[in-house]
Amino acid sequence: MFRFFENLVDPYVSYPAEDTPPRRLWPFIKGLSRPFWPIFGVAAVMSVAVAAIEIWLIYYIGRLVDLLAVSEPSTFWDQHWLEMLGVAALLLLVRPAIQALDVGLLNNTILPNFGTLIRWRAHAHVLRQSVGWFENDFAGRIANRIMQTPPAAGEAVFQVFDAMTYATAYVVGAFILLSDADSQLAVPLAFWLMLYGLLVTWTVRRVGPASKISSDARSAVTGRVVDAYSNIHSVKMFAHTSAELDHARDVIEHSRRTFQNEMRIFTTMDLSLTVINGFLTVAVIGWAIWLWSAGAASVGVVAVASTIVLRLSAMTGWLMWALTSFFRNLGVVAEGMETIAQPIHLVDRADARPLVPGSGRIVFEEVSHHYGRGSDGLDRLSLVIEPGQKVGLVGRSGAGKSTLVKLLLRFYDVEGGRILIDGQDVRDVTQDSLRARIGMVQQDSSLLHRSVRENILYGRPDATESEMVEAARRAEAHDFILTLRDPEGRSGYDAQVGERGVKLSGGQRQRIALARVILKDAPILVLDEATSALDSEVEAAIQDTLYGMMEGKTVIAIAHRLSTISQLDRIVVLDEGRIVEDGSHAALLSGGGLYAGFWSRQSGGFLNTEAAE
Repeated sequence: MFRFFENLVDPYVSYPAEDTPPRRLWPFIKGLSRPFWPIFGVAAVMSVAVAAIEIWLIYYIGRLVDLLAVSEPSTFWDQHWLEMLGVAALLLLVRPAIQALDVGLLNNTILPNFGTLIRWRAHAHVLRQSVGWFENDFAGRIANRIMQTPPAAGEAVFQVFDAMTYATAYVVGAFILLSDADSQLAVPLAFWLMLYGLLVTWTVRRVGPASKISSDARSAVTGRVVDAYSNIHSVKMFAHTSAELDHARDVIEHSRRTFQNEMRIFTTMDLSLTVINGFLTVAVIGWAIWLWSAGAASVGVVAVASTIVLRLSAMTGWLMWALTSFFRNLGVVAEGMETIAQPIHLVDRADARPLVPGSGRIVFEEVSHHYGRGSDGLDRLSLVIEPGQKVGLVGRSGAGKSTLVKLLLRFYDVEGGRILIDGQDVRDVTQDSLRARIGMVQQDSSLLHRSVRENILYGRPDATESEMVEAARRAEAHDFILTLRDPEGRSGYDAQVGERGVKLSGGQRQRIALARVILKDAPILVLDEATSALDSEVEAAIQDTLYGMMEGKTVIAIAHRLSTISQLDRIVVLDEGRIVEDGSHAALLSGGGLYAGFWSRQSGGFLNTEAAE
């Protein structure tokens, strides 16, 4: 039975991805919930049916009281056994079947799958965002919103059918039942409904905004805490534990105050609800007793009126909490939408095609990019790199070296000019096909919190075990990998490397990153300080590997350790976003320019670009 309900909706069903999702709450939820629409319809019907049965049972209590009042005990069963049997069948068979369908849809179909669908699609959407988008936010806050939005949306939908639809049907049924018993009994109920509606309106108008502010505050706490944890080495190294506590206390205290304001609304709501429910109980039951004492109503009517108001009094508190929970969760969803519904600006063009493999010729034509600031970055840079050519990039910090690489990979779009690979504008091809043709080793080669094997196979998932091991050998990583062992007892290539590879040394991380790129074997190779984390002995050991990796490839290498690029075909010197020198190592040294100054001022093979003028 459980599997039947759990498989009614596939949360991973294919869907057309949107580059610009709805930014308003209801269109956003409506679009995501489309696979659930038939389920929602049936759930609503079942919720009404459950409420109708409850109202009928209250009506029948009144009838039973009246029957008992006018019947003789000795003849009651002879006169009413068939009716009693029918009611028993309803309670033992029909009611459980309807209830099972109702809770099965809510608990086993909607709750597990609706949140999963939202989380899956939100994660898919966020992964399509550009590198620049991630650089402008906290990873912890993004992850927090991905995690908290789906359960909030699922809880909101659950409240619609578990409480709001049920309660609406119940109140309507109670009004009809009291009117049928005596029309005068509906008057205090109608007045109570007006007061209750005013209280709901007052509460809802305040809970939604207060909940969103509180949710924002919790996300800020998460972002600040994760920032400290992810930089724990710096925190410990500078002995700033107390400073980090002070830094976090501000947002934690702000979160506490916003939550206090939210709870004040609930306290006011509870007290007000107690007062108006007291009015309902006194008015309806008192009026029913007065009608009975005047001979205008039976004992059954008093019983029905009493049962209804007591049930409504108990249910209204639950309903009010359900309503406030509904709008509070909508506030959480609205806060999450600030991240997961942001449009994707760096997208493939509608007619984008895969990059056609070629010889690896790269052309930068009048390329400008200033990150939207109008300064810094690159300024009308032109550069041609022929197929198979090895080019080193040198320059002071901020000269534009990393920007050039990011634009080549299309992590950002150029603000002016264009970049061609084998005659194809990088903006006209699909991003995945572009990056599949480029292998890159960065200065900070963080690893995934997975096994060594999974990290190396990230370069080419379909590679064989022997190909993976050979890549590790070429990167001088195989021997130390065999010595690894994690706290769970996994060893060698199965050992987990920790978040961002924190369990490994910088040199070990770098060699695994090199193995990953060796395995990828892309025709264009980018090395951004690829050996900066290696000691001289290890660097010397893998120099042959690096040059072997470069064989037959077009290479762009950024390095402050000039010894690693002095043997390349060309060295391009950047300054303030422009090319100021271009030539071989020997030619640039003989020219006596900026590169020659860098070379003369380097210490131990490192480039002191800040001191060089």
